[in-house]
Amino acid sequence: MKVLPLLAYASAASAHTIFVQLEAGGTTYPVSHGIRTPSYDGPITDVASNDLACNGGPNPTMPSDKIITVNAGSTVKAIWRHTLTSGPGDVMDASHKGPTLAYLKKVDNALTDSGIGGGWFKIQEDGYNNGQWGTSTVIENGGFHYIDIPSCIPSGQYLLRAEMIALHAAGSPSGAQLYMECAQINIVGGSGSLPSTTYSIPGIYKANDPGLLVNIYSMGTSSSYTIPGPAKFTCGGSGGGSNPSPGTTTTAKPVSTTSTKVTSTTLKTSTTTAVNTQPTGCVAAQWAQCGGIGFTGCTTCASPYSCKKQNDYYSQCS
Repeated sequence: MKVLPLLAYASAASAHTIFVQLEAGGTTYPVSHGIRTPSYDGPITDVASNDLACNGGPNPTMPSDKIITVNAGSTVKAIWRHTLTSGPGDVMDASHKGPTLAYLKKVDNALTDSGIGGGWFKIQEDGYNNGQWGTSTVIENGGFHYIDIPSCIPSGQYLLRAEMIALHAAGSPSGAQLYMECAQINIVGGSGSLPSTTYSIPGIYKANDPGLLVNIYSMGTSSSYTIPGPAKFTCGGSGGGSNPSPGTTTTAKPVSTTSTKVTSTTLKTSTTTAVNTQPTGCVAAQWAQCGGIGFTGCTTCASPYSCKKQNDYYSQCS
């Protein structure tokens, strides 16, 4: 794991996020069990990169030799955390607003398939609905990202790609920050066939995609938002699925005080805390916020990064 000075960690606390665990069939599996997790929580910003499939590149991922059994027609929970050791109160900074998405790809071997290339289909999306973003719902749910597994697909091994997209700096090309990891799963009890239309990663997003090139600060509660990527597959749809109206919430579950508990064998609560004022010597890490209207944190970036303005509301170290 990258080692940063304490003040840099404090500035970056909660800034980024990792899909660290999967809950399926009533079992919350340990951190990194069946998931290719990185030790660093940075984003992917190049939508043409092969790293868009299951992360990697600037965030090298660790292989897992585990495959998680998942029932077709069930709901699983992708559990997000700021770091591999963070708790449910440290998911991602609240400023990182945007959609949540999930994709499946049927593979011959979930342990070895890179995920790069065709075969992907979208099974979940939660965009902007009455002023609420999908990422905000996950944060309020203690990191739980609810994903419904279709009942009408064949049994077998799949990659489950869970994704959160942060749009706080998306007013310019490559400003959107994409976070994703792949879980290795074996779906049982399925029936039917794969969608007639599947998609390639990279390829699902374009640099000028309206869902990735948007000023979220000018949006009101009645504004519409076009979720990026292909249409969401549904069992009642026609092969390629049906696309819900922009901004609708499709599988997000309401905040529940009983659903945010994590087993004691999973994560340790992070000891870092967000800084609201800038102490002497405060240094912000790469990708951390360093300015913007109302911001009171660190404004000096760790070398060799500099504070670059993305819009009036957000500057970041890059």
